[in-house]
Amino acid sequence: MPDADAEGTGQAMCSSNIRAGAAPRSAAGEGSERFKAAFRHHPAGVAVITADDGGGPVGLTATSVIPVSAEPAVLAFSLSAQSSTTPRLVSAETVVVHLLSAGQVEAARRFAASGIDRFADSATWHRLPTGEPVLRGADVWLRAGIAQRVAVGGSTLVVASVLEVRTGGGDRFPLVYQNRTWYTLPGSAAVG
Repeated sequence: MPDADAEGTGQAMCSSNIRAGAAPRSAAGEGSERFKAAFRHHPAGVAVITADDGGGPVGLTATSVIPVSAEPAVLAFSLSAQSSTTPRLVSAETVVVHLLSAGQVEAARRFAASGIDRFADSATWHRLPTGEPVLRGADVWLRAGIAQRVAVGGSTLVVASVLEVRTGGGDRFPLVYQNRTWYTLPGSAAVG
């Protein structure tokens, strides 16, 4: 939570004493491997992000999808510059973010694999009337228009305005990724 304007400068101070708008220091001095290890132990929901930038369908598996705002509906995700799919996703005008359930682990694996045609099996996907590729059997997906692309270190943060939402009926158990392993969260896993 920002601290009050202690110096009368008109800029709020953050609790870490970095002025609002200033670039935070990199954790590289702390060891990027330790940074990565910390997040390997933080479970995340799994999504497949698909698009067509005019050169055919592209997609990848992501664990960086977050809701940003409900009104208006906005989401964000991060794309690594090391991924060969990133330039095409970043150049697309719209994307489809599929929030995967436990029964879709094979799709997660396929879109995480490199060096393959992820859309080779036409029985596993189709196009929306608006042209974007969507996975068959995906219970929950969000079609979104890319609003911002922000280069951050070796990644691009993509902010997208949600244009359409499809939610499946009934209970679904989400697919989760932690420490290089796929998991599911059945209802019996609730602790509260």
